[in-house]
Amino acid sequence: MITNNDLSGKKNFFLMAGPCVIEGEEMALEIAEKIKGITDRLDIPFVFKGSYRKANRSRLDSFTGIGDEKALKILKKVNDTFQVPTVTDIHENHEAAMAAEYVDVLQIPAFLCRQTDLLVAAAETGKIVNIKKGQFLSPGSMQFAIQKVVDAGNKNVMITERGTTFGYTDLVVDYRGIPQMQSSGFPVVMDVTHSLQQPNQTTGVTGGLPSLIETVAKAAIAVGADGLFIETHPTPGCAKSDGANMLQLDLLEGLLEKLVRIREAIL
Repeated sequence: MITNNDLSGKKNFFLMAGPCVIEGEEMALEIAEKIKGITDRLDIPFVFKGSYRKANRSRLDSFTGIGDEKALKILKKVNDTFQVPTVTDIHENHEAAMAAEYVDVLQIPAFLCRQTDLLVAAAETGKIVNIKKGQFLSPGSMQFAIQKVVDAGNKNVMITERGTTFGYTDLVVDYRGIPQMQSSGFPVVMDVTHSLQQPNQTTGVTGGLPSLIETVAKAAIAVGADGLFIETHPTPGCAKSDGANMLQLDLLEGLLEKLVRIREAIL
């Protein structure tokens, strides 16, 4: 079982990356293989990301997944094939134990970061718990979410910044929040792609600003983020979820090369 220490506190930042949602085995393995090759070369600790189900959708007809067990088995196959840890979201208390059988990191969605029973259920699995900061919360408020997990007996916690609501249809990132949340003593991740979402569009489909992915990622590394979270897909325009803000897979290597140089410069 991996711990926080296996990812953070290294010379390099770590990377949580993959598609928004598991669309199928072939796609997941293709993305994982590509990222693993890049991160191995650049000495970046890598966690493969993929949601086994998307519970937070604007419209009833939005794609939510290929089936829970099928998707979780694909995440386990990624782990077995490439020997990389995996992370997925959970949405309800009973999902924690189920998902923990297949993945290494349980992620608490931003909208659910105050749900005490969900945090406790995740903590009790013993897995790393990655809590996304609510778009409605200050960085300092995340100490209480962290404490719930710790008080439940699990000190393997990470916090992820993913932007703060700005008006009705936009998000902004306050980079002061990264060192502020790091003062808790736990790793802080910058969710680059979700922070560039433009939610609440009149179409019922979330928009995004992927042209700013490099800008947000560079700034996060420059202020000392422990890790980055980047959703990526070979053809974002064809992705079944969050295509509007994902990074095209073939652009990832060039971006990471720049970020590694920034990391070296600030050490």
